Amino acid sequence: QVQLVESGGGLVQAGGSLRLSCAVSGYSSGNYAMGWFRQAPGNERECVAAISYSGVGTYYADSVKGRFTISRDGAENKVYLQMNNLQPEDTAVYYCAAKTGPLRIHHREYDDWGQGTQVTVSS
Repeated sequence: QVQLVESGGGLVQAGGSLRLSCAVSGYSSGNYAMGWFRQAPGNERECVAAISYSGVGTYYADSVKGRFTISRDGAENKVYLQMNNLQPEDTAVYYCAAKTGPLRIHHREYDDWGQGTQVTVSS
């Protein structure tokens, strides 16, 4: 059974940083892409960053380019999202998600999801 567990959310002032972690278990092989998504009230769930199973391919939403960095540790089956220079518009519930096969950015293409972690950025 696949399980994704996020950690690292919280409250931070504008300009601050947070690092989200996602521990993945249950995949029989390492051939899965990972994504970090966020959803604010009234908004559609959007992909902010994604990474291929090899770690070579990455995607960033325009709104977070230069501020967020996605990485993965294959040995520990973890994926990270380093978020710097956070702004109030980054406030949302952040989810990690996994899918077998190549990197994709639409949430409907992902099979497995974590429970979400709240990120709140105060101005």
